[in-house]
Amino acid sequence: MIRIGVDFGGTKIEAAALGADGRILARVRGATPKDYDGGLETVRGLVEEAERQAGARARAIGVGGPGSPSPATGLIRNANSTQLNGRPFAADLARALGRPVRYANDANCLALSEALDGAGAGAGTVFAAILGTGCGAGVVVDGRLVEGRNGVAGEWGHMPLPWPREEERPGPRCWCGREGCLELWVSGPGLARDHGAGLTAEAVAAAARTGDSAASQALDRYVDRLARGLAVVIDILDPDVVVLGGGMSNVAELYERLPAAVAPHVFADACEIAVRPAVHGDSSGVRGAAWLWPQEALA
Repeated sequence: MIRIGVDFGGTKIEAAALGADGRILARVRGATPKDYDGGLETVRGLVEEAERQAGARARAIGVGGPGSPSPATGLIRNANSTQLNGRPFAADLARALGRPVRYANDANCLALSEALDGAGAGAGTVFAAILGTGCGAGVVVDGRLVEGRNGVAGEWGHMPLPWPREEERPGPRCWCGREGCLELWVSGPGLARDHGAGLTAEAVAAAARTGDSAASQALDRYVDRLARGLAVVIDILDPDVVVLGGGMSNVAELYERLPAAVAPHVFADACEIAVRPAVHGDSSGVRGAAWLWPQEALA
C-alpha cells in the first residue's frame, strides 16, 4: 500500500509516494502552469510518475493547495492561484486521475503532517502556521484535522492585526479586499515591506544579526506583530504546540523570542507556549496531503 500526496503551489507542483510508515518512496516536481487545464494535466503526469517510481498504485489521492473547497458548492474559493477559484478542482482531478481525490488547504496539510509525526507528534492540539509569501494556518486536535463547519478553520492570515498601534492603522490593502490583514505583517514580504530598503526578508534577518539598526528594529516589530497574532490563537485555542513553516520559519530568533513576546498579550496570569519549526520542512505539505485519507480507505 502506498499513499500519494500532491502539493499544488503557485510556482511548482510536487507529487510524492509514501509508504505505510510515512517514508517518502518517490518525489517528483514540475512547474505550475498558469492555465487551469494545464494544472490538471501536470498533476496527472506527476502522480503517474511518482507511482511508476514507487512501483505501486494508490487507491485515492490527497491534494494540498491554496484556498479551500466550499462546503456548499465544492468550488475552490480564496485561492491566490486564481485560476482555481470558482472551479470544481477536486472533482476534475478525480476524473483526470480515475480515483477519489481529497483537497485541503496547504496549511492544513502542514498541520496534519507535523501533528502526526513531526514537531507536534504526541500533542493534543497543534496549531501550524505557514509564514511564507502569504500566511495561513491549520489546526489538528487528537490527530484529526479541524476544517470547521464552513471549511475556513485556520484562516488566520485574514484576520486583522490585533491591538494595532496608531502607525499601523489602517494597514496596507490585502489582495482579499480588506486592509490590515495579519498576512501583510507577518509574511516574508511583510517584513521586507516594513524594512523598506529593498531587501528580502531573509536578508533583513541576516542584517539584524550583524547589528544593523534598521534591520534590528524591523525584526523587533515583526516579532511583536507575530506575537500579537499568536496571542489571539492562544486565547481561543490554547494549543499544546505552535509549529511554524514557510520561509520565515528559518529565522532562528523567532523560537528564542516569541514565548516571552506572546505572554503579555494572553489573557492569563501565566503563559507557556512551545513554538517549534516544522520537522519535515518543505516536505510537510505533500506529506500532509498524502495523510488526508485514513488508512482503511486505502487498504
